[in-house]
Amino acid sequence: MQSQDVAQRHAPASTGHPGPVDVEQAEAALVEHYPRLVRIAYLVLPPGLGRSRRVLTAHSLAQRSLPRGRTQQSVIPAQVSGEQGDLGYAYLRERVLCTALEATRPRKGLPRLSQLPPLLPQVWGLRLFPRSGGADELALDQRLSALSGPARAAYVLRGLEQLSDTEIRELLTAAEVDDVGGALAAACGVPNEPALLASPEFDPCLLQARPTDLMRRRQHGKAALAAAAALAVCGALVALPGDGWGPDGAAAPVYAGNPAAEAALDPGRLVRVSPTAWQSAARTDFSAWPTRGPLAGDTDLLRRALAVWARPGAAVHVSATPGTETGGPAGPPQLLYAGQVDNGRVVVLYDGLRIVRYAEPVDGTQGAALDFARADGAGDAEASALVLGRSDGNVQYLTAPWVKKAASRDLMKPDAGATPLTVTDGITAPLASPALRSGSCTSWTVLQLTGAWGTELTTDLGELMPAHLTAGPPGSAGEVSDAAGRTAWAPFACSLAAERSVGVRSVNAWTFAEQPLPDGSGAAEWMCTRAETWRGDGTGALAQFRTPGGRVAAVVAKGTDARSCGPRDPHALAGVLWKSAAGHWYLLAAGDKDTATIQAGGGVTAAAQGQFLVARARQGARAALKGTLTDGRAVSGLH
Repeated sequence: MQSQDVAQRHAPASTGHPGPVDVEQAEAALVEHYPRLVRIAYLVLPPGLGRSRRVLTAHSLAQRSLPRGRTQQSVIPAQVSGEQGDLGYAYLRERVLCTALEATRPRKGLPRLSQLPPLLPQVWGLRLFPRSGGADELALDQRLSALSGPARAAYVLRGLEQLSDTEIRELLTAAEVDDVGGALAAACGVPNEPALLASPEFDPCLLQARPTDLMRRRQHGKAALAAAAALAVCGALVALPGDGWGPDGAAAPVYAGNPAAEAALDPGRLVRVSPTAWQSAARTDFSAWPTRGPLAGDTDLLRRALAVWARPGAAVHVSATPGTETGGPAGPPQLLYAGQVDNGRVVVLYDGLRIVRYAEPVDGTQGAALDFARADGAGDAEASALVLGRSDGNVQYLTAPWVKKAASRDLMKPDAGATPLTVTDGITAPLASPALRSGSCTSWTVLQLTGAWGTELTTDLGELMPAHLTAGPPGSAGEVSDAAGRTAWAPFACSLAAERSVGVRSVNAWTFAEQPLPDGSGAAEWMCTRAETWRGDGTGALAQFRTPGGRVAAVVAKGTDARSCGPRDPHALAGVLWKSAAGHWYLLAAGDKDTATIQAGGGVTAAAQGQFLVARARQGARAALKGTLTDGRAVSGLH
């Protein structure tokens, strides 16, 4: 594996204490490498816990591994040496390893938190455990069960993480293991089987479900039923009719008699737009969308949706994108859609500022879902589609009336053709959702929409509103509508995983520099991907670095609520430690074309004229960057 390709190396990063780690950096690493961290915890935890409890405990340890504080130090990270090889992943791996080893130690006095059954996650009525493997996996599991906790940790770090004995020794020492040498020696007694460690037998994210003790559950259920019967007598006045839903569905009781509020909840006053109104509308946003769906005339369903919106009861699951208010409508909202999607009835409403989706089970069981998303200021690009539903790893969209064609694309395969999608009454056929996928990032499916304005790409990031993808310099970015735009996005598609469920409105990719490498192996590509949010704050900018021939890029810097790479500050500056094929380490830094000088301080002291800086450095060195623009203004590096 070539050492100069940052994104393609597979040897793990340096071990031990990785130094200051920004919480956003750790969060991005947790999202990207969550299945691997859970697998490490599962393998290290004591087998005596049982497979089901080991699964839940492993997930709990991985989810509690984020740093408790928030550091603000501006540093240049060491060269990424694999898909797990950044500071955030190294920090999380050490935290997971330490807490998993705590669970293997004998109790002295009060038990540690990791030795107790996890509070979260919990699954009631089911036992979860990984899929069973073959004879080889069973034999390896038995051999690992005979090892001590530190020995299992040493075996996992050697076989799964491909660490050297020196690196393993540093990690086990950091985890306060008493006999590190003994653990390494015991681990050497088990044949190295990295392929078996990566099998589904040891994957706590790929699970089977079985019921718990059914006889005991029936006994407890009878007792609970008797108690519920007594409460039901007191609640007879709110008994449900034959179809399983009362007039207000899962809404809470009425608490006010405000005439204006009651008018907003009258299904007869819902705003309905004709199918052709958009053709002469002054604006092409959600206000021009027609009312669609086979249940648009179901008054009872619409009444329940409005009532739950105004007064969500305890059985309603409410979610909202960051910065979105969840209060009831101020006036009669606009009805966009009402119909059945999979096993639920869905109503989509718009009040001029928010998209609201109400969903209830078709079988009439209790419980409903209410989702909110901001849509204020949406133009024709942002108002071209919204998520109607997700199931089985797929997503379906409701498209704008001006959309002529829809197709799906793999953003990581720019030369592959688009796959046409059938659109029926504005609803697309299901397509794969990257927001529902776990594991390594090998593809990224996006929605391609074609209308009178041209072609645009959007992607599902786990919210009602898909994110609009653009490419080009800040202030003049355009649609990703041709092969050149898709080629520019392909190495950076996986970085979109860091923007899930944070209220992203659009993401722009900008290649701000191509830097010749000091060993003559070609030019490295520097790109900034900037995510704009609906609420304005919370914007995220990622600086990414890709060496020649690299399929994906490495994130080397991140800024939150930063103006860099945006219309207000269309400039970028970032750096990375890079190792040449000859084994020499360099500090590489680059700015956009308006950069006049770059200076590095701290672990590396250097200065250069122009938009590039190249300086010899030591492995693990850290440096802070600053620069000046051609107009004399100062610019600081993303970190």
